[in-house]
Amino acid sequence: MPKLLLFSDVHSDQQACRSLVNRASEVDLVIGAGDFCNMRRGLEAVIDTLSAIDTPTVLVPGNAESEEELRRACSDWPAAMVLHGDKATIAGIEVVGIGGGIPVTPFGDWSYDLTEDEARERLRDVTANGTTVDVLVSHSPPKGLVDRDSSGTSLGSMAIREAIDQLRPELVVCGHIHGSWEQEERVGDTTVINAGPVGLIRSVAS
Repeated sequence: MPKLLLFSDVHSDQQACRSLVNRASEVDLVIGAGDFCNMRRGLEAVIDTLSAIDTPTVLVPGNAESEEELRRACSDWPAAMVLHGDKATIAGIEVVGIGGGIPVTPFGDWSYDLTEDEARERLRDVTANGTTVDVLVSHSPPKGLVDRDSSGTSLGSMAIREAIDQLRPELVVCGHIHGSWEQEERVGDTTVINAGPVGLIRSVAS
């Protein structure tokens, strides 16, 4: 079974990035579920470190960096693919990705956010016609799953929860809600993991 290295929310932590680089050779696919920098600053330095990874890598933007900023920063990283409402087959694994804070966060103008309806529209083409995938990567967790902050408030996305119902992935990789880092829950046949910055290794059947 293919092995995946899952992470999110490194937030410019260079030590965490170097550790991920060192572990990437152990797996078949690396997945980064957003928030590589802080408040739209320092993205290039983080990607410069992570770009030493030559294992195939899928990234989605978090709310700390925009899609455009992430694509630009990764333009010289041959192993990396940025997904945001897109589908790709990488290392034999079918992956759909969507980034941003969903629903809109309270953080203000710097935060790269989507409304629930904007997220649904982004995902409309890849969720059509009964398509199923192996892995869904979303910066934001689905509503009611690994989405509770330190106060216990559920902050996840209904659009992502609906996408799970439509795509029926084996695995969902997310981040965003720090209070649920490294937690796992299941819904139906799908495992949902809020990865966090340390990096978790998991396998998929595909």
